[in-house]
Amino acid sequence: MSEQLIVSGEVARLRESVAALHAELVRYNLVAWTAGNVSARVPGRDLMVIKPSGVSYDDLRPDNMVVCDLDGAVVEGDLSPSSDTAAHAYVYRAMPHVGGVVHTHSGYATAWAARGEAIPCYLTAQADEFGGEIPIGPFALIGGDDIGKGIVATLSGHRSPAVLMRNHGVFTIGSNAKAAVKAAVMCEDVARTAHLARALGQPLPIATEDIDSLYERYQNVYGQSSIPSARR
Repeated sequence: MSEQLIVSGEVARLRESVAALHAELVRYNLVAWTAGNVSARVPGRDLMVIKPSGVSYDDLRPDNMVVCDLDGAVVEGDLSPSSDTAAHAYVYRAMPHVGGVVHTHSGYATAWAARGEAIPCYLTAQADEFGGEIPIGPFALIGGDDIGKGIVATLSGHRSPAVLMRNHGVFTIGSNAKAAVKAAVMCEDVARTAHLARALGQPLPIATEDIDSLYERYQNVYGQSSIPSARR
């Protein structure tokens, strides 16, 4: 099989995956109207697949996803890409291990972003997924790559796959687009519970060594082995 056909097949697969993952943002009530977006890096290529700008979630299909290079220029597609394309592209250029990026304005997490406040680690589930607090990133205007620069600067060296960009919303990263969507779902869940806990009083923080232990267990032990075993 030619290299061109392999790339074409991978892009087609990612078009389907990215289109389908947008439905998860709606399912978990993370977006309103046409806000929010999911993108995926094309493995081994300086390309990404991303949502078109201003298109209803009900109208998203694999064929109207947009393929861009990692400078944000359209390579394939009839529609304009998301207004956050430059931010996604910057993340992919700066963080080669990232395979998916998600942006939402989910209510509770964005309320923390509006306060310019990181979400402290009050919950074991947060320690599991985020390895500590969910950090706050700087304010940046939409359209250029300043948001991307803020995401990278905040998350570099941080265990969290999520950042609250001040006065804006949530950006999450993952090894693939599905992992980034999961992080966005968990970020909103954590933000909601932390808000409710504060409404009741002063939540109790988790000790750093316990956060480390929880994170290690969840990342390396939790879930099913990739190799089935009759003994399990």
